[in-house]
Amino acid sequence: MTQCELILNALSDGGTITNMEAVENLGIARLASRVHDLRRRGYNIGSTWETGHNRRGDPCRYRRYYLVKESK
Repeated sequence: MTQCELILNALSDGGTITNMEAVENLGIARLASRVHDLRRRGYNIGSTWETGHNRRGDPCRYRRYYLVKESK
C-alpha cells in the first residue's frame, strides 16, 4: 500500500491526522508532501492549526489534516 493510500485510509470516515501521528502510526515522515500529492490528484483535504508542546515541553503549532466531505 502506498503512503497516499495509507493517509486516505486514516482520513476516511471523518478521521484526522497530524505529522507526529503519521510518523508514529504509519511510518510517513513527510505528511505535508503526501497531502500535497493527494490535493493535486483532486482530493479535498482541509487542515487546521493546533497548538501543543514538543518533546522538550516548549509550545509549538502543527497542522491537523482531514478529508472534506462534499455537501449536496
